[in-house]
Amino acid sequence: MEIRKITRENAGDLRLKNEPFAMPGRFIPALKDGVWTYRTETSPECQWMTFPDEEYDFETVNREGAAFGAYEDGVCIGVAIYQDYYFSYMYLLDLKVSSAARGKGVGKALIEAGMAEAKARGYRGLYTQGQDDNLNACMFYLKAGFTIGGFDNRVYRGTKQENKADVVFYKE
Repeated sequence: MEIRKITRENAGDLRLKNEPFAMPGRFIPALKDGVWTYRTETSPECQWMTFPDEEYDFETVNREGAAFGAYEDGVCIGVAIYQDYYFSYMYLLDLKVSSAARGKGVGKALIEAGMAEAKARGYRGLYTQGQDDNLNACMFYLKAGFTIGGFDNRVYRGTKQENKADVVFYKE
């Protein structure tokens, strides 16, 4: 596997299709005395979800941050998009790995590339958000070295996703 920056030459890889992913439960963070902990709840029946495909524009992505692709035998199997932000952390906007390549370290490698980019740009590290009902994503971020840094249970009020919340993750 090779990780490389998305350039004009491989800009079409920004449109890597989203594929279904399992949502077997919920991630439930708790803050007590300034320390984050969490527990998980598994659902009796695993749900599946597919995010809508994005139409990322290379010029915009490049102007606002950076993107990296993961390649196996010249084929793009994963993409991570990072945005500059006014905090001390660069924002991981999107991370996707083809279903056939999941569980093989692709996501972690894309995050390490983003971490190096963030450090080169003078950031302390990375931050991102995961929906609390996307248990696998939340557990992945922890396994990749992120820590819980916040919880937003109001962001989806008044939307079709009203029963969800965002967990904020940081990596230094």
